Amino acid sequence: MSSTLSPCLTRSLPPSRSAQLLSAVAASSLPLLFILLWSSGYVAGKIALPHTGPLTLLTLRFGLAAVVLLAVAGATGAPWPQRVRGWVHLAVVGLLMQVLHFSCIYFALQWGLSAGVAGLLIGLMPLATALGAHLWLAERLNARQTLGLLGGLAGVALVIADKPLGGAWTAYAVASLGLLGLVAGTLYQKRFCAHMDLRSGAGIQMAVSAAAVAAVAGPLEGFAIDWTFELMGAWLWLALVNSIGAFSLMFVMIRRGQAGQVARLFFLIPGVSALMGFVLLGERLAPLAVAGFALSALAVCAAAGKK
Repeated sequence: MSSTLSPCLTRSLPPSRSAQLLSAVAASSLPLLFILLWSSGYVAGKIALPHTGPLTLLTLRFGLAAVVLLAVAGATGAPWPQRVRGWVHLAVVGLLMQVLHFSCIYFALQWGLSAGVAGLLIGLMPLATALGAHLWLAERLNARQTLGLLGGLAGVALVIADKPLGGAWTAYAVASLGLLGLVAGTLYQKRFCAHMDLRSGAGIQMAVSAAAVAAVAGPLEGFAIDWTFELMGAWLWLALVNSIGAFSLMFVMIRRGQAGQVARLFFLIPGVSALMGFVLLGERLAPLAVAGFALSALAVCAAAGKK
């Protein structure tokens, strides 16, 4: 019996078109995946911190990420820095972007900062990076970026004014220092490590970061750990999903020429972090704080828009 199937059902896309379609779908899904992975880190950190100290948690996080990344780099024949200065540059990026950034954020979370507010402060990274590039790399800071920076800071001020931490203002200050660490690491990597291999470069950064926090975690926290399912789940999520997944997605998008898109994505992180904090941790925001989140989001989005 002859087939009576419609040509539309029997015809398949040419391999080249099928590959292009899959590539387009994958590329379009990267931004959404990046937002979810990055935002989840603040909630996971908040869940883990009651069971161990901030530096001990980072030792676990960076250590596992380093083992995985270095193993992948070795198994896939990834290139390694040829000169000592290359290793030093990668180490500096790790100390700034990983150690300083996350140490400050975790201490701030332990001292009462909500996951949403932590996401809000780090969400200002594109604006702070533009300012840092203007001061350090002599890149021009246009009027839109200047207005965006002011708007973002005004949004943060509204959130802080709505729910101050009383005597724990140090949490805000320390989280802001963490933002500076992320910005400095981003600018340093842009200048000195722009062509690093993602596998070996990230592995080196994580290994250096793990050694650095472990050297301090021992004397200060004694590596005290309350092994619970919550801690183990959060640790695996932070090490494998955040330290490897989110940062890898960010670098991949930047290398694809999507740096502007990555910057615009950061305006969604505070809101997603706050929503996750509400659902998973019961954190709530009053109307004034919501207005502050919205103002900061619009400021980052407008400043990162196309010229």
